Amino acid sequence: MTQELIDLRVSILDGRYSDALAIVDELEGMSKKEILRKIKAFLRVLVIHLIKNQVEQRLTRSWAASIRNAILEIQELNLKENKTSYYLSSDEWENLIEEEAIENAIADASEEVMNGKYTRSQLSEMLDKPQLLQITTKLLDLTYTHSAKELPALIESHLAQLPGGEDWRDRRK
Repeated sequence: MTQELIDLRVSILDGRYSDALAIVDELEGMSKKEILRKIKAFLRVLVIHLIKNQVEQRLTRSWAASIRNAILEIQELNLKENKTSYYLSSDEWENLIEEEAIENAIADASEEVMNGKYTRSQLSEMLDKPQLLQITTKLLDLTYTHSAKELPALIESHLAQLPGGEDWRDRRK
């Protein structure tokens, strides 16, 4: 990126504004790609823990914390600098979750679910993927309608509805 900034400066000083605008477009593209990469990483963490919850039918404090933190990070990353638009709109999540997030998360989750008892393909067969998609989308939808201040309480309310969620909320296990 340093070279691009040098080239931008030189283009402006030389009066080559079309070259400068092309560099600005390239920098914007690089920035957006990096933000989307980070969003996908947090989405993978979110889905891994939802897979563990679905298969093991329990919710641990660390899983809940990871889910909450992933959603909060996604909310922060997804909101553009203008604070009025998003890198990913709410209707773009379903395809991203179905096409990338679930399959990528299954491989990682297979190492963790039941201490690695299932292979990736075995775990994939066990999952209720439509339900996983629905829960993930529902949690992500909260990021569009609620502030970062309101979000933790709403996430907690949704987590309490997951298998083992009441035990987690009431600190029974």
